[in-house]
Amino acid sequence: MRQSRFTEAQIIGMIKEQEAGMPTAEVCRRHGLSPASFYKFKAKYGGMNVSDTHRLKSLDVALSLKGLCLILCGTIILKLENSGGIVVSLKKHWSPGSDVAVQSVERSESGGWIVSGVLAPNGICPDCGLHSRRRHGWRRRRLQDVPAHGDEVTVDLAICRWRCQAPACSRRTFSDQIASIARPFARRTSRVGEIVSHLGHATGGRPAERLLHRLGLGVSDDTVLRQLKKCAQGTAEAPTVIGIDDWSWRKSQTYGTIIVDLERRVVIDILEDRDVVTCTNWLKRHPEVEVISRDRCGLYAQAARQGAPQAKQVADRFHIVQNLRQAIEEQMNLHGRATGRALLSDADNITAAGSLLKSRLAHRTSREEIFITIHALQNQGLSCSEIGRRTGFPRRSIAKWLQFETPPDRRRAALKRTSPWYFEEFLRQSWKDGIRTGSALFRLIRERGYEGSQTHLQRLLAGWRRAEQQASDPKVEHEILKPVRDPETGHAISPVIAAALCIKPRGKLTPDQARKVDALKAGSPAFAAMRSLAMRFNGILRGRQGDPLPAWIDDVIETDLAPIVRFARTLNRDFDAVKNAIEMPLMSDNHLGRCRQPPWPVGLDGRRACPSGGQPHRPD
Repeated sequence: MRQSRFTEAQIIGMIKEQEAGMPTAEVCRRHGLSPASFYKFKAKYGGMNVSDTHRLKSLDVALSLKGLCLILCGTIILKLENSGGIVVSLKKHWSPGSDVAVQSVERSESGGWIVSGVLAPNGICPDCGLHSRRRHGWRRRRLQDVPAHGDEVTVDLAICRWRCQAPACSRRTFSDQIASIARPFARRTSRVGEIVSHLGHATGGRPAERLLHRLGLGVSDDTVLRQLKKCAQGTAEAPTVIGIDDWSWRKSQTYGTIIVDLERRVVIDILEDRDVVTCTNWLKRHPEVEVISRDRCGLYAQAARQGAPQAKQVADRFHIVQNLRQAIEEQMNLHGRATGRALLSDADNITAAGSLLKSRLAHRTSREEIFITIHALQNQGLSCSEIGRRTGFPRRSIAKWLQFETPPDRRRAALKRTSPWYFEEFLRQSWKDGIRTGSALFRLIRERGYEGSQTHLQRLLAGWRRAEQQASDPKVEHEILKPVRDPETGHAISPVIAAALCIKPRGKLTPDQARKVDALKAGSPAFAAMRSLAMRFNGILRGRQGDPLPAWIDDVIETDLAPIVRFARTLNRDFDAVKNAIEMPLMSDNHLGRCRQPPWPVGLDGRRACPSGGQPHRPD
């Protein structure tokens, strides 16, 4: 048989590299093997350590027939004589329990061992406790036991049914009890179930299945997962401190509710939706809950009030800080959505709604000016990559533009019947005639072959209505806020980066980040005020004292920063939960992040033992 040029230790090392995040192609290139060979090794050695391979190798070594003893779990069970025959040294070593008397040990047709045993010669009634020797009948029960020398062992027990001879006892017949050997209706002994649970919890479904087959235990991955579920259901304690959050079955489409035990860092249950009624019913079935950590969504707050009024509500600190960052980002949007293209000039603000001060700076310059600038940089001898770094445009776009002598024309797709612009002339004439409701215009163009949706038509009509309203209403002039640029690169600092830097303490800033913070404070008085408020709020969170919070909320409301004022008012409405989040040290992270280690084993196929019986999931 051809032997592999890699040792078991080398193969397991390759698998560890791939599981650590290195691409499979890079692992194969580094070690000089094909992807097919790598996945073949992974199917064989996945989930193992080097010690496991040594154990499996020792099971395959042929033993000599001179005075050697086979040892399983430290118990001598067989002895090899010089004659070459296999002789049972002690029958008690084959017994699955002290209550079983072994009668015989034989080889099965499949190559395993069959251990025949009987229980005590009398039975004890579980109701009255009277001993009985009057047998009513008997049956055979077969159980899978620990293997012997890599071969399967089946225990064949004779289970007797006895008659209760006590006249006052309501039970007439009863069977032998073997609770110390196996659970009711189980197909394997309790000690085999413990081995399956330990291996399944350590390695997962399919790796445990491969290891158990090599050890002589024919157990499937489904059985491993079922065994883990039984163990989890039998040992779970009533949760008192839980976290509730939503998570996606399918992102941006269907969402459910995940409930986490924050003391044991395990997932308790998964609800199929994020409805108030569903969450309330779950909380009513668990009156032992004392603390509920949740996000600042009113849905879970209402469910907690209705389903567990005795529990203390705590706002999740992760979501509090996240909401503050989003408010800062919204305020910094008044300086424009920076794209990093330093050569583009600032255009006029575009008002999103009449009285709301939501504006964006449009970085739009004529294509001719951009085209001339790129060619001028090329004439200076700069490469496409260097031009890209200076302008912020992708290198491929620059290389494409340098192939032309004049700016290329934009390619516009031909209008189709799925677009309402295909019927623009008819719609404008109908609009002038006084037909301005979306449903009426939708019926008219459907009769002329329109294949799109009414939503697309409503977007077109909304633009026409806004244009008429802007023409009739007096224009409101807003102050144009220029974007703050990095003094070293000249690129505009985006609102996302500005918001992240605003809530980051000075001691954790890198030199580049500190330079950007100083530039933002110098160029934007609003940023300087928000950073001062954010550092005060950060100190309140870290100080674990909720008393300064009312004063902070009052100071924020007195400012003219609308997004930050809205954030402070929402904190005031949920003041008790926010104060509990500050003073209670347990709620310091988001619920899904607290369960980074999967609560149930994950095999190479990604399968998990989900307590609700649903499909395997991945927390967002």
